[in-house]
Amino acid sequence: MTTRYLNGRIFTADPDPANAWAEAFVTDGETIVYVGSAQDAPDTDETVDLGGRLVLPGFTDAHTHLLMTGAALGQVPLTAATSLEQIQEALRSARAADPDASVLRGRGWLFDSVPGGAPTAAMIDAVVPDVPVYLDANDYHSCWVNAAALAELGITRDTPDPLGGRIVRDADGEPTGLLLETAATQYAWAHRDEITSDADRDADVERVIEAYLATGVTGVVDMAFDQFGLAAFERAQERRGGELPIRVAAHWLVTNTGDDEANLAQVARAAELAQQASSPWLRVVGIKLILDGVIDACTAAMRHPYADGTNAEPIWPVEQLHPVVVAADAAGLQIAQHAIGDRASDIALDALEHAVAVNGERARRHRIEHLEYAAPGTAERMARLGVTASMQPVHSDPAIFDNWAQMLGDERVDRAFAWPEYEAAGALLAFSTDAPTAPYESLANMYIASTRASALDRSVPATHPQYALPLASAIGHATRDAAASVGDGDWRGRIAPGFAADVIVLDADPFADGPSSLLETRIVETIVAGRSRYRAPAENR
Repeated sequence: MTTRYLNGRIFTADPDPANAWAEAFVTDGETIVYVGSAQDAPDTDETVDLGGRLVLPGFTDAHTHLLMTGAALGQVPLTAATSLEQIQEALRSARAADPDASVLRGRGWLFDSVPGGAPTAAMIDAVVPDVPVYLDANDYHSCWVNAAALAELGITRDTPDPLGGRIVRDADGEPTGLLLETAATQYAWAHRDEITSDADRDADVERVIEAYLATGVTGVVDMAFDQFGLAAFERAQERRGGELPIRVAAHWLVTNTGDDEANLAQVARAAELAQQASSPWLRVVGIKLILDGVIDACTAAMRHPYADGTNAEPIWPVEQLHPVVVAADAAGLQIAQHAIGDRASDIALDALEHAVAVNGERARRHRIEHLEYAAPGTAERMARLGVTASMQPVHSDPAIFDNWAQMLGDERVDRAFAWPEYEAAGALLAFSTDAPTAPYESLANMYIASTRASALDRSVPATHPQYALPLASAIGHATRDAAASVGDGDWRGRIAPGFAADVIVLDADPFADGPSSLLETRIVETIVAGRSRYRAPAENR
């Protein structure tokens, strides 16, 4: 079946501005076969009148957490809470709404909404003392729990801190209810995984697919895939006869066990999965390594201390990181390293340079995730090494920026989320959301990228507007470059002949109406592989 799309404003995301716009395009099954003027468009089996609407390539969320996002969409949202009282009221209301629940889960709370940035179990117990409560921080690097949850997890004053994490304790050595980094993953999240059923995970998968398609995302890159996520998406694929309505590329999470043999076994498992038969719908492409934490909790590894004089050690010591990176590089896996602090990004690039020295020169495209603060020269070094800068505009939303700035408290704040540096250096810059650590909506992400203003609270003034990007550049980084970040730049991410027919139709044109209209613009239709996967309700078209 061939289809001709006419009477639209088609942004192709071609890197050459001369080819960035077209009047029409034609698809043949799953593939785009013509892009150009309406007059020259060939005859087809079917013609679609776009009604003057804007068409874009489908977005690729180049860094997300699929199962977690699906689960988060069913949890108590706390990001909008600006005080402890508001957090407590949200928990009280959620408990009252489901009194038979055996556990209460929330997500998205901010450190600067809690007195002194120090949450305690007692603060939750004041409103929900009868069931375990687990509240993931906005950055998902901390988990705040109540006394019942501490008891359920078996955490006492005698429980040791895990490698790369900390159980926060009071002056008497008692756990306060805050679990940092691997303490959250190895206790709270591990327990969650144990008690979550396959049926629950299947529901999370369907929820996140539906949500992403409705926001114009046609491809995603999961950055913490494990056996649960792989099995859940394989089941979703089986339910649909071998395909999915959205393209999933995944990085297998490799955690530092402290044992080199066990660490390398995780790399070998990722390599085995990557070599298995894959499809355009579901594949493992690499590994994910978390080198440090986050600036908001002072757990990101910095060259210089935080405002309070503290600093954080990397989660992966160099002597354990290098063998893993060398092995993954030798296996042809893409290596994605979470590095938020400038010391962590130095360590990441050192490890990649070491892998090149050991394994020899060849084509490779590794990545560094987040780069919230990177020292001058980092972008140029990444460009020389061919390393992708994977960054999230939504993390720079001014409504959640104050605590980040206060933790650093010096001139480093002026270089936060400096996307233009990577453009200027010639590094590939891929945009994403890191959902559920931030909202997953693609157009809100583009609003922040092109304005540095807040999508959460429009009364908050823009932060670092000098780092805002032209809308065309922002969309290119979230479509063309996001697809290229996992090696797909030659067949999807643009509206071009020979590319996958992954396109979206919008109900307004932010190029004409200005970036501020992005927060009101809606997706009319999402097309993946030439088939309509989402249509807005009739009243919203």
